[in-house]
Amino acid sequence: MNRQKSGKQRTNISVDAETLDAARALDLNVSSISNAALAQAVREARARNWADENAEALKERKDWLTANGLPLARHQTLKTE
Repeated sequence: MNRQKSGKQRTNISVDAETLDAARALDLNVSSISNAALAQAVREARARNWADENAEALKERKDWLTANGLPLARHQTLKTE
């Protein structure tokens, strides 16, 4: 893998020409924006994968809380009921 000292790696992407022209005209850092958007997409995909992998445990926890309530609810100082 060809990584530079900053931890960044060169790659090629295809973007709409009109959008790229507008970004350049506005002096936007296309690389930085692309990196941020890709990082956000990775975070969202990881969160979806985690939720899918843990769906059964999350359902069991929700069912337990529905049946038993919050474990320390009686010690709450602010009651919403």
